[in-house]
Amino acid sequence: MRITNARVIVCSPGRNFVTLKIETDEGLTGIGDATLNGRELAVAAYLEEHVVPCLIGRDAHQIEDIWQYLYKGAYWRRGPVTMSAIAAVDTALWDIKAKAANMPLYQLLGGKSRTGVMVYGHANGTDIEHTVDEVLRYAEQGYKAIRAQSGVPGLDKVYGIGKAGAKVYDPADSSLPGEHDWSTEKYLQFVPKLFERVREKLGFEHHLLHDVHHRLTPIEAARLGQSLEPFKLFWIEDPTPAENQEAFKLIRQHTTTPIAVGEIFNSIWDCKDLIQNQLIDYIRTTVTHAGGITHLRRIADLAALHQVRTGSHGATDLSPVCMGAALHFDLWVPNFGIQEYMKHTEETDAVFPHAYTFEQGMLYPGDVPGHGVDIDEKLAAKYPYDRKYLPVNRLQHDGTLWNW
Repeated sequence: MRITNARVIVCSPGRNFVTLKIETDEGLTGIGDATLNGRELAVAAYLEEHVVPCLIGRDAHQIEDIWQYLYKGAYWRRGPVTMSAIAAVDTALWDIKAKAANMPLYQLLGGKSRTGVMVYGHANGTDIEHTVDEVLRYAEQGYKAIRAQSGVPGLDKVYGIGKAGAKVYDPADSSLPGEHDWSTEKYLQFVPKLFERVREKLGFEHHLLHDVHHRLTPIEAARLGQSLEPFKLFWIEDPTPAENQEAFKLIRQHTTTPIAVGEIFNSIWDCKDLIQNQLIDYIRTTVTHAGGITHLRRIADLAALHQVRTGSHGATDLSPVCMGAALHFDLWVPNFGIQEYMKHTEETDAVFPHAYTFEQGMLYPGDVPGHGVDIDEKLAAKYPYDRKYLPVNRLQHDGTLWNW
């Protein structure tokens, strides 16, 4: 089965998405997500100018060889642009292979390891009481795991808190990058109060998660983890930047609060030491940013050797194509932990019709052949690309650029 054509589709039904569609001489097609939030056109150009010409005529069944060809053959390895492009090709080829086999993708990977995929939702509030109300609302919807983020007194535009009147949280701005302010001192004083109040109202039957978003130094992260131990969090996410993996040793020495990291990782080499030294509990790499299903399987296998579980990023900066592929992966992977889930807008769901469904805190990928997500190209064309940037962060007291 030969690849006859591959097209890049860029659209913005609420936010920007990059989709690769591969066509074959047997009439089967597959799609993959190549979205890189804030740098979408860089991946689109990489695909159109460098990758697509190399795909035409190749055997669509040779997924592993094509992956190695695009990774090793480029010489310039890794990086978010390259790995997102490779991921789109890889996901589309797995979609085609599963369709050719007339089975859902999870069956081709090895079958179910569980009945469904536990997901967590995002409860965001402007203050503690608003966040508590949102947590309770998610619990009423059947979620067993809930991420809680709240505005911090004295800080403007806090990460995780949506714009006034917004249906979904989208930090991207359509002009130049927005600038947020930050105070570690105010944040560290506030967060334990937030989770004390949430547990007081919710109890301990639900999992609670929190995203630090790379804001703390290792010792500050250790202090946060220690202060949150009474509230039994499922994890704290990205407590400190992970470029220096040795930093996580300091956090581990001081707290037993589980640690999750990896949504901005793009290869096994980014997380190798963290996993091998058991410095994290959950690896959050994604199908889209970590080279597709082929490479994500290798990361998960390494993690399994060290009792680290998966917890893939699944925010709305990735399209339903990524979510569909992730759910098939999640249903199969033996060391699954949890899956992030943010609902897309109605416009996005219309552009990307999908087979996956939500019920009582669980997602189910469906049983149609392939990964179960398609793209309505005519509808997508009605939503042209809209350039947007993610914000930057500055320390409140002196304006120093900080980690957003």
